Parts: sequence; C-alpha cells; structure tokens
Amino acid sequence: MSKDAYIHKTLPGSPGSPLLFVFHGTGADENQLLTFGRELLPGATIISPRGDVSEHGAARFFRRTGEGVYDMDDLARATAKMAGFVKAYVEAVKPSAVFGLGYSNGANVLASVVFAEPGLFDATALMHPLIPFEPQVQGSLAGRHILITAGKRDPICPPNLTSRLEAYLRADGADVTVEWHDGGHEVRPNETEAVRRLFAPAPALKDRA
Repeated sequence: MSKDAYIHKTLPGSPGSPLLFVFHGTGADENQLLTFGRELLPGATIISPRGDVSEHGAARFFRRTGEGVYDMDDLARATAKMAGFVKAYVEAVKPSAVFGLGYSNGANVLASVVFAEPGLFDATALMHPLIPFEPQVQGSLAGRHILITAGKRDPICPPNLTSRLEAYLRADGADVTVEWHDGGHEVRPNETEAVRRLFAPAPALKDRA
C-alpha cells in the first residue's frame, strides 16, 4: 500500500522520533487532531489521514447502515487499506515508536487495525470508540499499551460496550487503561491528560531495529 492511499496531512518531526497517526471523527477531516497531536508529542512526526467515505457529505473511514450498525465488509476494506497506509509510512520513516490516536469513528477504524495487526502500534489511544461486534484479534496484544476514554452518559458509545471492549483487550494480553468522565461524547480535560500520560513519557517499547 502507498503513502498516498489517503488524502492526508503530515507534520514532520525530528529524525528517529516517534510516528503518531491521528484519526478524526465523523464529519471532521485531517485537520481535527493535528494540533492536538503536536501538543502531545512535540518532536514526533504526525500523520493525519482523511476518511475516504462520505456519509451525506460527512467524511468517515468506513460505511455504516445506521447508528451503531456497521457495514462489516466495508470495515474490512477500510482496515486493510489503513493498515497498508500505516505500514508504508513506518517503512519510510523508520520511527523509534508508532502510536495511534483516534476519536469516535477514527477510534473505531484504529481499533479495527489493532485487531487485524496487533504488532503495528506500540501504544494506542481510543477516544470514545464504539465496537458493537466481538473483535477477532489476529495474534496477541501482549505488551501493547491501549488507552480507552469514554463518557458515562455517552449516547453514541454506551458504557457497557466500552467495558466489554476493555475485557476483550485485556483477555488478549493488552495493557489497558480506561479513563471515564461523567459526560457524553465530548472530550474532557481528564481524557487529554490520560492520553498525554500514555505517550509521554513513552511506554517501554519493543526493539524496532
């Protein structure tokens, strides 16, 4: 897969620095999380792709047939395409570590890539993900750091599904942290701080040599 598979923006980082991929929510674009990514990891190279699916003009990473009802065939397509895009950048940049950050629909496609390619990301932040299906992890998540952030009154991502996702990830060996707030689908400061703790200082990483 090519580095040009998606329309995207890049913020260059220091040589040998981490590579951070950020994935926007429904209706946003590649600009949504760029500044956030730079604030979290000032020296990193930031890659922000734009979803290639339009839902009544709103950009998404995969299709759905209703609220919380995914087109699983299109999710599989998007997962394979995104995994290839990430791998192409990793091969080109040769970073010290690979991190992922996604919000809402972006968290969902990121989670799906993690299930399909458990070794691709060293640490992953899933902000308000909704995974209404049972993940089939293709390998092991042992040693991988995953943060889930969620709202206890989120109408889009019910708390019981967040807890179920946490259980799935733990069962597969991931080092999982869950950060809750009392609100809904919005991002609150405690989530931002949890992501900051996840990425800096960077968790213990495997050798990428």
